[in-house]
Amino acid sequence: MAEPGRGRVAGKVAIVTGAGQVPGPGVGTGKATALLLARHGAAVVLVDNTPDRAEVTRKEIEQAGGRAVVVAGDVTVAADCERFTQAALDAFGRLDILVNNVGVSRPGSVLDTAEDTWDDLLRINLKSVYQVSRFAIPAMAATGGGSIVNISSIGALRAIGFAAYSAAKGGMISLSQEMAAAHGPLGVRVNVVVPGSVRTPRTQGAAERLGQDLGEIQKTAASVLPLGAVTHGTGWDVGYAALFFASDESSWISGQVLATDGGASVTLPAVAGLRLGGGR
Repeated sequence: MAEPGRGRVAGKVAIVTGAGQVPGPGVGTGKATALLLARHGAAVVLVDNTPDRAEVTRKEIEQAGGRAVVVAGDVTVAADCERFTQAALDAFGRLDILVNNVGVSRPGSVLDTAEDTWDDLLRINLKSVYQVSRFAIPAMAATGGGSIVNISSIGALRAIGFAAYSAAKGGMISLSQEMAAAHGPLGVRVNVVVPGSVRTPRTQGAAERLGQDLGEIQKTAASVLPLGAVTHGTGWDVGYAALFFASDESSWISGQVLATDGGASVTLPAVAGLRLGGGR
């Protein structure tokens, strides 16, 4: 499946959570990441709580000559997370890469976020990284190490009007740095990709739920982002960043944060028109 000379993760085995495709235009970050890993030689375990969505990704991978299996489960449930790693070992014999991609967002400040919503968003967006990683790390260490890539959000770096979601995604960065320090001696690297305003099926749905027009939001982005007049971000941009961290090209990089945001995190304050948050 990989082009000649382009097998950047050839022979490796990856788990990608949230690897399914929700209905809508474009490609989600999980699907894009899974397709790129497979295109560059990895076998991929596609995790999703809605397996039919992950089957769409699997079929595309296999039609292109790659290898993938679908595993349904909840990234916040320990038994399911243990099963994800076991599925990789059973199907492909090892585990080298984990991409924690699951994200769910809701708008709201501390004052207008209900306690159960707060708890749910921290559980899904942050606790899930802990749950999946604690089973994946020993499997990686058993074969010399691996790479964990955690997908955060611009909300971890800038105020976007999503208090609980941003708190969880900010916590993901701190957790990633702790993991990088603790598990580096086992050969496990941990890095973070921070997407900004990217066009995915989920952001289209988020815009509709908020009564916003995605086209108008993208026009706002074009007017204020350094790269906005040139292009717009997509799931592929996040996928390529994850591919870099998953590959041996980044073998001397750990505990780092890479913003994939058109320059927003280094140049701009929050922009109301861009406050769609995440959920990939």
